[in-house]
Amino acid sequence: MGNDKLGVAKQAKSDEFYTQYADIEKEMNAYLEFNPSVFKNKVILLPCDDPEWSNFTKYFAQNFEKLEIKKLISTSFATDSKLIQLISQPTLFELDSPQFDATKTKSNGKIFTLFRDKTGDKRIDVGDLEWDYLEGNGDFRSKEISKLRDEADIIVTNPPFSLFREFLAWIVEAKKDFVIIGNMNAMTYKEVFPLIADNKLWLGQSIHSGDREFQVPESYPLESAGWRIDDVGNRFIRVKGVRWFTNIEHGRRHQPLPLMTMDDNIKYSKHEEIQNVGYRKYDDFDALDVPFTDAIPSDYSEIMGVPISFLDKYSPEQFEIIGNLGSYAPDGYSLASKIYLEGKKVYKRIAIKHRNP
Repeated sequence: MGNDKLGVAKQAKSDEFYTQYADIEKEMNAYLEFNPSVFKNKVILLPCDDPEWSNFTKYFAQNFEKLEIKKLISTSFATDSKLIQLISQPTLFELDSPQFDATKTKSNGKIFTLFRDKTGDKRIDVGDLEWDYLEGNGDFRSKEISKLRDEADIIVTNPPFSLFREFLAWIVEAKKDFVIIGNMNAMTYKEVFPLIADNKLWLGQSIHSGDREFQVPESYPLESAGWRIDDVGNRFIRVKGVRWFTNIEHGRRHQPLPLMTMDDNIKYSKHEEIQNVGYRKYDDFDALDVPFTDAIPSDYSEIMGVPISFLDKYSPEQFEIIGNLGSYAPDGYSLASKIYLEGKKVYKRIAIKHRNP
């Protein structure tokens, strides 16, 4: 097989992360606590899901009646037949189903739907999922999946990290509510940052720091810093810098960040850098550098440059987002492509101001 095909296969595998059930449940609970009816009478689409493995399908199917969902749709992607030996094989679930079609399993994605009590046990849950082959391979950019997107009210999934920008644009184009997972560096993308600045997208509630564990296929190379294999052979890796991205309201988003004055930070901050050096302005941009989110002074009224992790604590009632600092992305919010502090280049910052200092 040529190097180009191997590269595609490798990329497909590198995107194949399965989110843990507990992580999904914790995040969905944040929206339910803020609005218990958030999923009521809604059509939910999981467009980057492999329902036979994914916990997204399991979560929403198991809680279908509790959340009062109208309809659940979950689709999977089938890779090109030339790559099938490298990337996926039919599972026993598919092989044992009466609709199994050997001519389609290599080229057609699958669609799972849940909306009725198929088994007749007077409840609707994971046992009532119905499936069939898609007409195409299940790529979210296809007309077939885009039609399902247009039917849906809410889109929830862990999209391929390599296609995050394109996937988000695909959702925004259709003006849908969504909860998706991505790398925190996506906050500064030119396709993402304007949405954050305009309060059309924000970070979820349940992940603010550290890393998260994802299940990966057997063929995935365990080369990351943290990995494990459980008692039954399931493989897991830990991924740093993961965040939920959403436009659905949750309570933490409106909680102000507790702050001290500039003088009190210099006296009592837990950060030695602040105590020893205080606050400094950039060499080539008129803004105050604040290297730690918890060191933002409560009494400074001008522009401040803060770490991108600030967005974990961002409250639109407390702060105004001005733009990007140290970003090359020509998104209309880039205030300076590079920023320096006493001659040393500073990592990316977000420019903010207090609404009421």
